[in-house]
Amino acid sequence: MDYGSHYFWRTHNRQEIDWIEEKDGSLKAYEFKWAMQGNVKIPQAWMKGYPDATFNIVDRLNYMDFIV
Repeated sequence: MDYGSHYFWRTHNRQEIDWIEEKDGSLKAYEFKWAMQGNVKIPQAWMKGYPDATFNIVDRLNYMDFIV
């Protein structure tokens, strides 16, 4: 089973993404928030650097979908 590679992403300007998953040539970004506090914004540097990547929010309502 191929699980791919996993990373943390952060810029010098403190923009960050909690979990990056690289598999089969695609990137998926995940931001983890237990308590949602307003809108979560995709870091501009991420969008510019990886325009084809997906961005997902994992919270207490959908975390089981991420785990399974």
